[in-house]
Amino acid sequence: MKKILLIIIAAFIGTNAFCQIEKPVTWSFALKKEKNNEAVILLKASIKSSWHIYSLDQKEGGPVKTTITFLPAAGYTLIGRSSQPQPQTKFEKAFNMKVSYFENTVVFQQRIKLKPGKGTLHGKLEYMTCNNQKCLPPEDLDFTINL
Repeated sequence: MKKILLIIIAAFIGTNAFCQIEKPVTWSFALKKEKNNEAVILLKASIKSSWHIYSLDQKEGGPVKTTITFLPAAGYTLIGRSSQPQPQTKFEKAFNMKVSYFENTVVFQQRIKLKPGKGTLHGKLEYMTCNNQKCLPPEDLDFTINL
């Protein structure tokens, strides 16, 4: 009976070791205050080696582009659109098109006008992570930044 129990436990542990969820991207968020009640929201993606995420301006028919959504709140107003550094571009056979992407790290930015008082900014990211062998399903990530 003990042998059967040990076999079951060993099989369970072995199965769990191979079923770990891959997380090749970690995010950090910051607020950089500037003059005239303006600030810049910084959304930094740290991407593991050999992986990449896609730009904000990805064409239709390809991978899921990175999308940043800021929920309306009384403490701020958006100034313009979110910005990004110049992405790398290459032809990807998997999508049969040129794609724009980032490796290692990327910082997306959004300028905002702060309103008097304290507040909280709530937002949501959607992004897709791929390497040369596979793509992971798109991820949604909620974030909060104190103003």
